[in-house]
Amino acid sequence: MTERRDVVIIGGGHNGLTAAAYLAQAGLDVQVLERLDVLGGAAISAEAFAGVDARLSRYSYLVSLLPQRIIDDLGLQIALAPRRYSSYTPVPGGDGGLLVDNQDPFATADSFAALGASEDALAWATFYEGTAHLARALFPTVTDPLLTRDEARAAVGDDALWRSLIEQPVGRTIADTFQNDLVRGVVYTDALIGTFAPNDDESLLANRCFLYHVIGGGTGDWNVPVGGMGAVSGELERAARLAGATLTTSAEVTSLAPDRVVHWVDGAGVEHATAAEHVLVNCSPHELARLLAAGGGVGASDHGLAAPPAEGAQVKVNLLLSRLPRLRDAALDPAAAFGGTFHINETFTQLQAAHDAAVAGRVPDPVPAEIYCHSLTDPSILGPELRASGAQTLTVFALHTPDRLITETTNDAMRATLQRAVLDSLDSVLAEPIESLLLTDANGNPCVETKTTRDLEHALRLPGGSIFHGDLGWPWVENGAPLDTPAQRWGVDTGLPGVLLCGSGARRGGAVSGIAGHNAAMAVLESR
Repeated sequence: MTERRDVVIIGGGHNGLTAAAYLAQAGLDVQVLERLDVLGGAAISAEAFAGVDARLSRYSYLVSLLPQRIIDDLGLQIALAPRRYSSYTPVPGGDGGLLVDNQDPFATADSFAALGASEDALAWATFYEGTAHLARALFPTVTDPLLTRDEARAAVGDDALWRSLIEQPVGRTIADTFQNDLVRGVVYTDALIGTFAPNDDESLLANRCFLYHVIGGGTGDWNVPVGGMGAVSGELERAARLAGATLTTSAEVTSLAPDRVVHWVDGAGVEHATAAEHVLVNCSPHELARLLAAGGGVGASDHGLAAPPAEGAQVKVNLLLSRLPRLRDAALDPAAAFGGTFHINETFTQLQAAHDAAVAGRVPDPVPAEIYCHSLTDPSILGPELRASGAQTLTVFALHTPDRLITETTNDAMRATLQRAVLDSLDSVLAEPIESLLLTDANGNPCVETKTTRDLEHALRLPGGSIFHGDLGWPWVENGAPLDTPAQRWGVDTGLPGVLLCGSGARRGGAVSGIAGHNAAMAVLESR
């Protein structure tokens, strides 16, 4: 027999939980179907190492784009801890580096001067005044109906800023603004997190990635979720349950029929069919196309849902250390260096060389990467004994390691190769080998966990390992784009009646934000 609901949400990641909470609060009968046995999708905390009392943000790791509006609307008890230091970047092959201290502009200026980049210190301040202006103008719009391009440009109100960061390749703007190769690289990395692009990217995909990275919260700050990323999803789950949503785990959706009947199998292997007035899809457009094809639907390819998925280009490495590593700059406290984003081998020149190597089918040498030490900001993710011992976590996000380098057959070997490349890259800027500091788990194995793009596809159904479910879009629509339906106005349209995107593949999706879930819920409520 076919059950009936007002709304079925396919996927229990943080966006699906956000949508469920809003819609259940509005009195709708909502069911979330999650394939895994836990909710949260990529926004989870996990004990990654057997017998080790450390709960790591296994996949997603920092929060910037979660609007206060969503926190307030849903009554979420979430603490987001700021990091004092913005970043530290060692000079490749040298003993110094650039330390950007959010609380001490004089120390930051001295660090630029020691690098021989005093002029870039002034340019840095001006450049980020511009991104802050973008953030104040654009971030408040992401939980409203979409602006057109002209409306967004008018909201920014600065044509020169718009041209330099929106219309011209952002890498070109950075090269024109800064003189030092290391400084240029530090700035450009925000255009590459989850995006595979050259330094001069005519497609402007890097610009879109950069924009989302600098507008979050109206400030561009990236904060550490206290308690780990699982605390964020846990609060969204609590809000959805309190509102009355039905949250079903171990529920594998097998198809979606054109009449919005969702077929799924529960953990006991029992088949179910649930019909809904609205189906919200908290998975990639590529995955939606697969479900529609399995359901006998037509028109998926006509609406662009069957287009080839975007390509992820990152490898994620989690490590647990006995202590922070010593630096080549012996005068710098490692707690300061690792207190923000620790960039390794990410000069502008190195980033382009790494991109070129990957395009040619090679693993970059060295691999550019950035590192975050969550336990410095939030020691609560470690058990009492680990905290007392001085242990620390490191999360490494390596760039320019695209899915094209990996096949199903080679994934295990490439995981080992990429892990070795990441550790070697890190060693190249440290005063001691990182492996000498790795703790061991209950089985005697080193506490290091590596996830390739293919691993992300297997675990989370991210097409090609793309953390954004596909290429990011601008947080507005082009002039003249149809905005006739609620789904179109809120950026969640699939072209299929009653079927809406509510995950990272929606316009204004990507990252841990809840924005796509909020906007899909608003489209449903507007249509009733």
